[in-house]
Amino acid sequence: MSRAEPARRTSGAGLALLGSELTGVFRRRRTWAMLLALAAVPVLVAVAIRISSGDGGGPSRGPSFVTGIAGNGLFVGVASLVLAIPLFLPLTVGVVAGDTIAGEASTGTLRYLLVAPAGRVRLLLVKYAGAAVFCFAAPLAIVVAGTAIGAVLFPVGPITLLSGDQVPIAEGLGRLLMIGLYTGLSMLGLAAVGLFISTLTDVPVGAMAATVVIAVTSQVLDQLPQLDALHPFLLTDSWLGLVDLLRQPPDWSVFDTNALLQLGWVVVFGALAFGRFTTRDVLA
Repeated sequence: MSRAEPARRTSGAGLALLGSELTGVFRRRRTWAMLLALAAVPVLVAVAIRISSGDGGGPSRGPSFVTGIAGNGLFVGVASLVLAIPLFLPLTVGVVAGDTIAGEASTGTLRYLLVAPAGRVRLLLVKYAGAAVFCFAAPLAIVVAGTAIGAVLFPVGPITLLSGDQVPIAEGLGRLLMIGLYTGLSMLGLAAVGLFISTLTDVPVGAMAATVVIAVTSQVLDQLPQLDALHPFLLTDSWLGLVDLLRQPPDWSVFDTNALLQLGWVVVFGALAFGRFTTRDVLA
């Protein structure tokens, strides 16, 4: 047997475990129910704007990308993301991340996964990877549903950006995709927080709730001017930086800032999760 054979077996086992985790995450009815609920947000927004526009009043209040929906349906996805970021997206990510380890522990399958042998570090990485994939799937569900319903209910044409410039439809759709990816990136730190909390308990509901509470608390702290020095380090500080992608030229530096912030949270809470999970007695 060559030296490369054990490495190939380890890699193959890791990929198989990852595939099994992703299948498990996206096979659950709860996951699809949350994705459908997120997709319903742009539908409700578009229908509400359509009804109000039909009454002759027109959407006169709210951010410019909300009031611009009646003139261009492509704004539905952006407006819905902005509305979903404070609560709906953290709620769904918190449910998935909080269930990663605690869910297995509550059903008694965690010990069998470790005996398999999956290995604690590998299992932890795979669980986080599954939550991370959901972090991107959730905002993309909103963007896709918003674009579809916007095209059905409203005119679609070149997008007028926040800077006043117009871009073609194709570029506008590209901006929407990048905004969805930016939002998914914004949720990666929260997923790491949920993973760590999930290693602390066998009650998944408690881990889910605690994760969402941390997200909400971070947003509250981010609104306090007295804590300006703390804001750049808060989990949620860059969440609404997506609006900078609706300028001409787009401010791509927000991706770097957000990525560094989320990486910091992933490293810190990933290390905490590693320390907790590798010393936790789950086989008793």
